[in-house]
Amino acid sequence: MDVVVLLGAPGSGKGTAAARLVRGGGYRHVASGDMLRDAVARGTPAGVEADGYMRRGELVPDALIGRMIGERLEAGPDDARYLLDGFPRTAEQRDILDAILADCGGALRAVVLIEIGDAAVTERIAGRRVCPGCKAVYHVATLPPRQAGVCDACGGALAQRADDRPETIAQRLAVYHRQTAGLIGAYAARGLLKRVDGTGEADEIAARISRALA
Repeated sequence: MDVVVLLGAPGSGKGTAAARLVRGGGYRHVASGDMLRDAVARGTPAGVEADGYMRRGELVPDALIGRMIGERLEAGPDDARYLLDGFPRTAEQRDILDAILADCGGALRAVVLIEIGDAAVTERIAGRRVCPGCKAVYHVATLPPRQAGVCDACGGALAQRADDRPETIAQRLAVYHRQTAGLIGAYAARGLLKRVDGTGEADEIAARISRALA
């Protein structure tokens, strides 16, 4: 199996690009956050263990996240191609991924870094609005609802998530830069890093990633 890691700041478009690559390139998207929430919702053994940490307000250990990813990769066919989104984020997680791939006979094909400035990221995220009822997502500049502050789908009042406020975004970006600086350098030293411009429309970014992986 081949694995491609997607790196990028919060709001850089990793998930959106991954969705397009899944549709067009035969990849399987493994987003660590979605995978964790799904395991908890389904009550899998790993999900039950992770839920215990979350209920106590503790971070889910890297090793447990790694175990979930390993189980996901091993469940697929030998010729599967995976996009990992959200893991690894640190040097410790990088080592866990290396061990997972060694155990299951997989290969890390590339690490794609979606590059975009902090100001652009802040503009993207801070403009996002979500309907608490039907979960529809809008953006005040690029995808506004027909009536300001009102969901087109269900008429609910739109809200800004706490994670999408400028002060929180600044904290998230600081953590991202602190955690991934060494990770980016290490993958570059291994000849795996591919840098992709993260500005522009989602289709353009996905096309750049496809070209980088060709």
